Amino acid sequence: MTETEKKLRQELANSLDWRRAHATMRDVVEQIPAKLRGAKPGGAPHSLWELLEHLRICQQDIVDYCQDAASQSPPFPEGYWPVASEPGDEEWEATQTGFFADIDRFREHLLDPEVDLFSPPPGGKGPSLLHEAILLVDHNAYHLGQMVMLLRLLERWKEKPIDYEP
Repeated sequence: MTETEKKLRQELANSLDWRRAHATMRDVVEQIPAKLRGAKPGGAPHSLWELLEHLRICQQDIVDYCQDAASQSPPFPEGYWPVASEPGDEEWEATQTGFFADIDRFREHLLDPEVDLFSPPPGGKGPSLLHEAILLVDHNAYHLGQMVMLLRLLERWKEKPIDYEP
């Protein structure tokens, strides 16, 4: 593996949860009280819970696709969203745990020198691992921004300093 590819892999892995450009999912999730998990302020289309569970489902689908040729995606679009707009405590904890575990699992996969960034994942069909990594970062950032907006509307957002150092 070239030094350039090592750097690319590290940047991709770092981008899964860095604080350089915006808040992290951990910053957001820690500010969500149980009583507001299902809130939809101002006619918002999704609750904080719906967004977090959607992110977990999508992220798990992408990570599974990248690691297992036999993975099966949920039906689109209904399989990518929770049925209920508010979770119970156990469901909330399981969603958080699953979301962060899949970030760690994907990070390890990206950093594995045996895994080809530029070829399709196992099964040989579809976009490259690099494409899927960019998709995951983009999708998570999009919905993370929605979650911050909901917390602002609920007057629960507390900005944390962002690290702009490389």
